[in-house]
Amino acid sequence: MTEENQQAAAADANNAPSLALQKIYVKDASFEVPNAPEIYNEQVQPEVKMNLNQKVKNIQEDIYEVVLTVTITCQAGEKTAYLAEVQQAGIFTLKNFPEQGLHQTLGSYCPNVLFPYARQIISDLVGNGGFQPIMLQPVNFDQLYAQQMQQAQKEAASETKQ
Repeated sequence: MTEENQQAAAADANNAPSLALQKIYVKDASFEVPNAPEIYNEQVQPEVKMNLNQKVKNIQEDIYEVVLTVTITCQAGEKTAYLAEVQQAGIFTLKNFPEQGLHQTLGSYCPNVLFPYARQIISDLVGNGGFQPIMLQPVNFDQLYAQQMQQAQKEAASETKQ
């Protein structure tokens, strides 16, 4: 390999997209049992609902904080059995990503990395709260990201028509 080819290969390697996970941490966690102790005697089949949300913050050049919020609400009849919420965060370094690739990685890949940590904390909170520990099913963040992009395109198209 000639010296020019070696320099070109090194330049390509320096410009290739790279991702590094710097830190994973719990930003916030809460657990409430608003109807304790009476709720522990309820003989009703509980209904569990999960809500996901995420935020991305650019901390400095090429460094992003991604916060995945997982909220679990358990209803026992008309009463709330418990409410558990975790904000699982991570700091990611993403270099040399094209705009679309950066957006997709932050919106899909990063929450996918954080979810198992949030799932474990939710399970621990619920179990420590005196309830049967809950095992949340895996989430397809790629599909959620695609749905969000389709919704954004529909909204943009309807605003253009007005």
